[in-house]
Amino acid sequence: MHLERLENEFGGTTFMVIAGLFWGYALGTIPFGLLLGFLAGAGDIRQIGSGNIGATNVLRTGRKGLAAATLLLDAAKGAAAVLVIAHFAPAGDRAPVLAAAVGALLGHCFPVWLGFRGGKGVATLLGVCLALAWPVGLVYAAVWLIMLAVSRMSSVSGMSAAISAPFAALVIGQQPMAGVLAGLAVLVLWMHRANIARLRAGTEPRVGAAKDSGAKGKPTE
Repeated sequence: MHLERLENEFGGTTFMVIAGLFWGYALGTIPFGLLLGFLAGAGDIRQIGSGNIGATNVLRTGRKGLAAATLLLDAAKGAAAVLVIAHFAPAGDRAPVLAAAVGALLGHCFPVWLGFRGGKGVATLLGVCLALAWPVGLVYAAVWLIMLAVSRMSSVSGMSAAISAPFAALVIGQQPMAGVLAGLAVLVLWMHRANIARLRAGTEPRVGAAKDSGAKGKPTE
């Protein structure tokens, strides 16, 4: 009854958009990489490598399984943010669903619990894309894997995948989704601004290339 009253007061679509944004943000702030690091005895992953809480930095602990779990859980929270709101939103109303997608990525990149210093959003955006439209998610995953194989650079593969998402959405005729994904791609690129600077300088390391890349003060992702 309280939910129905709030919807009537604020307007159904407006209320659901706000709910989607907050729900997505709340899920996005869950720092799975950090939590798994502590639970597995790997310590605070913010004290190694780039200080990032994402899967790439978790991999620098030498725990491949831990990194894989982080990637999957970060993707899962992005997908869950979208799918739960899609279940409750009015049929055909995509605005709350897209708001949840935005919230999830903002939560992952800027978690309030960690002083707004989170991950770079690549895995979470994968989950968002798969939940919004699985063909877009498949294109995203394919570009990510292909560019990783070609460049051997996590940053290049992640940014390339993010850029591919809005174009994939346009191809399947999802213009509003493409606009939102374009904005999220810009956010991912901005989160990789230090990587872009190193790419321009020719100092961005390849995956597994530097044995001492885990040392604090030598950010690599």
